[in-house]
Amino acid sequence: MKHSLVWFTNNIRVKDNTVLHNACEEAGKIIAVYCFDPSHFEQTEYGFKKTGVFRTRFLMESIKDLSENLKTLNIPLFIYSGKPEENIPRLCKRYTITDIYVQKEWTRDEVSVQNKVADALEGKCYLHQVFDQFLFHPDAIPYESFKEIPEVFTTFRKQCEKHASIHKPVSVPKSQPISNWENTNTNLPSIDELGLKNIETDSRTAFPFSGGETAAWQRVQDYFWESRHLSKYKHTRNGLIGKDYSSKLSAWLANGNISARSVYHEVKKYEAEIEKNQDTYWLVFELIWRDYFKYVSLKHGAKLFKIGGILDKTYSWKRDEETISNWIEGNTKYDFVNANMKELAATGFMSNRGRQNVASYFAKEMQQDWRVGASYFESLLIDYDVHSNWGNWMYNAGVGNDPRDRKFNIESQSNRYDPDNKYTRLWLKNT
Repeated sequence: MKHSLVWFTNNIRVKDNTVLHNACEEAGKIIAVYCFDPSHFEQTEYGFKKTGVFRTRFLMESIKDLSENLKTLNIPLFIYSGKPEENIPRLCKRYTITDIYVQKEWTRDEVSVQNKVADALEGKCYLHQVFDQFLFHPDAIPYESFKEIPEVFTTFRKQCEKHASIHKPVSVPKSQPISNWENTNTNLPSIDELGLKNIETDSRTAFPFSGGETAAWQRVQDYFWESRHLSKYKHTRNGLIGKDYSSKLSAWLANGNISARSVYHEVKKYEAEIEKNQDTYWLVFELIWRDYFKYVSLKHGAKLFKIGGILDKTYSWKRDEETISNWIEGNTKYDFVNANMKELAATGFMSNRGRQNVASYFAKEMQQDWRVGASYFESLLIDYDVHSNWGNWMYNAGVGNDPRDRKFNIESQSNRYDPDNKYTRLWLKNT
């Protein structure tokens, strides 16, 4: 009999999960696994924990929710704090696994881990890998190879909107036959066990949400159907205070608690039943941006992490410890930058408008190595996504996909988006 293992990574959901769906369609008996990889909690070359406490807490909530949702399908989830290349082969041997199903990755660290697992398995299990984190699936885009991906977002967007279809979400698998697996009880590690110090999120946060698929769909229900905030998304998305100026779906998308396809089709349903306008389209527009950065990394590979970026541009980058510390601590000459950095440190979240400004200040005005800033964001941001984070930092540093190579005027931005200083007062009042 075929015994299958679903290896969850950043696709932590049961709805519209092609990996899980395929495994259930083809499996005789099935189990699942998630590994808290120690390498995700180590210090990076830039001096920050790769995964900080805010991201970790959201991830743990996501895994707990996944475990409960899998129970309804009679699929046990094994949770390990340890290297996947050690725990997964051990699990496969114990339960005579023949097939492993996992989401296909392509960025450096993720590929390295999957290769280590494949090597450790020594060909004893068949590894099924599928792309499953896109809005436009790679087999649907109007390019014969990833090398043809345009360097300008607008070109990509227009061509995909015209020529690419968006797949319908796959169905939630049916409950599996109850199997008498032995010793299936494993537990979430604690924050302390992962080498982190627990920090309570500041009550001023614009992101007062929990991780997990259940919470993701509750947010969709609230933001789309109950409050109908979607109908004014474009007009409010540059806000700075509160949970409703934007959809806040980015964290659930980053963890794979909800798929971009599901969000897209929910927007389409909303447009059919409630209202279709520029605001509803703009959420899809942002999903396309998210896709674009994934394709940029598919095209350019490790250049995403090089100081010259995808343009191989040479600037006189600096690494001045005092300047970097002042930026992190919110001790710069701009109150607007300081307020945003204080919010990030206290909550693990920052508005899109804030991110653009603090990155532009760090890279363009202070000319600091942009990768230090990207690494700091990687550690702190609840909604960290490798492609969007490093793609956006390249963009703001002038080594990415910005044909205009712009620099933000911080004072002008502050006057425009925080004209009464309400936001800066909120975050600087105690300093």
